Amino acid sequence: MTEHSRPAPVPALDLILAVVDPGSWRSWDRPVPLATRDADYRADLLAARERTGLDESVVTGEGTIKGRRVALVACEFRFLGGSIGVDAGERLVRAVERATEEGLPLLAAPASGGTRMQEGTIAFLQMVKVAAAITDHKAAGLPYLVHLRHPTTGGVLASWGSLGHLTAAEPGALIGFLGPRVHEALYGEEFPPGVQVAENLLANGLVDAVLPAGSLAEVAARALSVLCADGTADATTEADVPEAPAPAVAPSAEESIRASRRPGRPGVREFLKAAATDVTLLSGTGAGERDPGLLLALARVGGTPCVVLGHDRGSRPDHHAGQALGPAGLRAARRGMRIAAELDLPLLTVVDTAGAALSREAEEGGLAGEIARCLADLVNLPAPTLCLLLGQGAGGAALALLPADRVVAARHAWLSPLPPEGASAILYRTTDRAYEIAGRQGVRSADLLANEIVDRIVEEAAEDGDFLVTLGRVIGGELAALAARGQEERRAARRARYRRLGAPGGAAS
Repeated sequence: MTEHSRPAPVPALDLILAVVDPGSWRSWDRPVPLATRDADYRADLLAARERTGLDESVVTGEGTIKGRRVALVACEFRFLGGSIGVDAGERLVRAVERATEEGLPLLAAPASGGTRMQEGTIAFLQMVKVAAAITDHKAAGLPYLVHLRHPTTGGVLASWGSLGHLTAAEPGALIGFLGPRVHEALYGEEFPPGVQVAENLLANGLVDAVLPAGSLAEVAARALSVLCADGTADATTEADVPEAPAPAVAPSAEESIRASRRPGRPGVREFLKAAATDVTLLSGTGAGERDPGLLLALARVGGTPCVVLGHDRGSRPDHHAGQALGPAGLRAARRGMRIAAELDLPLLTVVDTAGAALSREAEEGGLAGEIARCLADLVNLPAPTLCLLLGQGAGGAALALLPADRVVAARHAWLSPLPPEGASAILYRTTDRAYEIAGRQGVRSADLLANEIVDRIVEEAAEDGDFLVTLGRVIGGELAALAARGQEERRAARRARYRRLGAPGGAAS
């Protein structure tokens, strides 16, 4: 996108009034006196006030979005490039602190060139106190949403612009740490085109969506319906869905493995489409990585609000291989775990993987370490956790998402230390005995239930749609029941569950 096709900066109040419900906006701003003794700077401030009708570069207040009370802060780019000085920084912090005190979710809409150069280093340090206030807001279990507008650069992007639970960006917006004009002045050349553009940030896992202002209210309302856990489960959630009759003879390991690999078998995306509402997809780690093998979303599953993270089998024609998961995918998964922990939302992990990525990039990217960190995070997570074994469950990529308060398995789901072909190759130097080995390893859902690795099996219906709807009701009920238990009780029981595996007198001993 060329400089000529950049979007025109939208006035802060115009954006706010387009997002909040009509008549609901209430300003929190106190008048800011002109205190500077610098004549040139004073003239600049007076001209900015005349041009915008505002007394500073930041507007703060509250309104309702689809009936929900929300605090908002936004930059006015026409006011000295939306730059942040002492007064603007103080106004921001006061607004964040008030939102925290009043228990309000916060929506930020920056559009800024960064620190106000006329005020120097003291202005630069405003970013520290703004970041601290937002950290306190999130620590209080309150959602923080960000919509990056054109342009957002410098210290604003490097502080409150990059701390959102969810972050969207305006289409075509210039977003980057070092502004293009500064780069050219310092290095004598233009910044590489196409890098500091909203769409490129999305492709690289730095923002979750590219979103026009006209869609912001709808998307924010949908996300907040999940993040603001006012939501307890919907009235239609059933905590105890009747079990379908189990088969007289459980399917063999070979039958289940083949069934889990059949072309067209529904994965996590199909599950969400059939069994969830208010779905908001997130993208990547938020720190510059994105892996197509990992899906991250906010949703209501069976009526219960939760964070969902799961293996995305994708649409590869080689259904045996599926979509391999690399270290970036596990870092994205850990982002989902952090959101669940910060907002005390139930976490649903969905296991459906043929295995981890086997490549130089995965090794050098720290795959093994990320598996270890996922395990450590999950066994200690304060939020309620539920794992759904939906299909294939091969190796460390599957284990990384497994630890949970409760584990539910589809009948044909399975879990093994390696893909069965890999285990056969280790033991017999051939893949021909894969199903035999799988049978001996106890990978079937029936074996997992007997060994207390799985708590519940959901039978699979002839029609995928019927199965997914039933599965959603089961998951919603399980999540609601977990959320009703005390945090320390849940966590202690989770640790004990995995401690007793293989111990004398314990599960599978």
